[in-house]
Amino acid sequence: MKLMKRMLALFLGLFLLIGLAACGQPSTTESDSSSEDETTEETSDTEEETDEASSEGETVSFMIPDWGAPSDELLAEFEESSGITVDLQPTSWDDIHNKVTTAAAGGNAAADVFEVDWAWMGEFTDAGWLEPLDISQETIDDMPTLETFEKDGDYYAVPYANDFRIAFYNEAMFDEAGIEGFPQTWDQLIADSEAIKEAGVVDYPVSIPSGAEENSTTTFLWLTMTRSGQTFNEDGTLDEDATADALALYEELYAKDLVDPALTNASGMDAYFKITLGEASAMIGPSSFVNRIESEEDSQVVGEVQPGQLPGIDALAENTVPFTEAVGVSAQSENKEAASELVKWYTSSETQEKLHEELSQNPPRISLLEKLNEEGKMGEHGEVFLDMSQRVESPFPNGVPSYYTQMSTVIFNTVNELVTGNLTAEEATDQMVTEVNAIVEAEAE
Repeated sequence: MKLMKRMLALFLGLFLLIGLAACGQPSTTESDSSSEDETTEETSDTEEETDEASSEGETVSFMIPDWGAPSDELLAEFEESSGITVDLQPTSWDDIHNKVTTAAAGGNAAADVFEVDWAWMGEFTDAGWLEPLDISQETIDDMPTLETFEKDGDYYAVPYANDFRIAFYNEAMFDEAGIEGFPQTWDQLIADSEAIKEAGVVDYPVSIPSGAEENSTTTFLWLTMTRSGQTFNEDGTLDEDATADALALYEELYAKDLVDPALTNASGMDAYFKITLGEASAMIGPSSFVNRIESEEDSQVVGEVQPGQLPGIDALAENTVPFTEAVGVSAQSENKEAASELVKWYTSSETQEKLHEELSQNPPRISLLEKLNEEGKMGEHGEVFLDMSQRVESPFPNGVPSYYTQMSTVIFNTVNELVTGNLTAEEATDQMVTEVNAIVEAEAE
């Protein structure tokens, strides 16, 4: 009996211990669940803050041509606000391409952030050398030239300088020849140029790149786009009709002795500067010449040259072609977050406005161009620049191809053979279309 009592007491004690242990465990109530959620949110917030701060203390290398290099004072503002140190490496345009390709081939980054010229876009993205960037819709809407750096829905670089083609006419020369107003069509431009030449105003009224170099290719691109509305077909092949039209125009300009024959063996910049030297009455060239024509340092005809829309076939062309420079992040960078922060800062409206003040750099953001123009900071021709910046249209239906350099070589060599009399326009068309399309088809295999 005593044994049974002891056993009963033991069981009761054990039962009480189990009950007390159970009471000590918290139940999962709504209040407790809310507390857990708050803890999770706090953890998430902490992680976000950690991500934002993770770039602090890092050093980012930045390879950019001199004309795009921010001042030490401007960089100091970024370094102070971000905690990121910038190793600025001003480098020539050609050297940047060589350094990037050489380093990337070995799996290294020439720099965390570097210049991305529009012509390099296809080559760099196909090789996997550029990191996709997170671009806001606001920026996409504000930068028409950003389209050049988009591929398959991702953006790989952000423009920092605006460059497209604008027509320039020496008003004093037109007046001297008794011509009122500027031409709206190429036929009228040719007729006006013949009148200017016959009046003895200038020997070669039209200046157009014609050498065996890149500017002859870019000239071919804007000629086809503004006259025919396309350069390439949807499959990337060269449009034969557009090609024939552009090359026939080249042939006519040279046949009528309206272009200086020396340009067949000169650089594109030599052709562009003829308008500022007072050696041509008409030139279609880089939008940066909106500033050059009014610069006492660059121009001998300040106040005489007027910019405007490009001529078309039946009326003024409604479009122009961009040749934009941008910055991107190396896919081989070990500091991608910090590098992306630098790109975001460098291409922001605030920084671009300061770069405009420091370097006379024309920004790619339409909203900033409007602001600067309203404040009178875009110079005498701000309205024209603003208008033309909204007319840009890429000639590449599928983006700049990776084989652009190879294709460009065919284009500028063929143009040069035409203007030097080695090919007729018909022969040049057949040669260019055949060779370019062979490159396209080989890449597609």
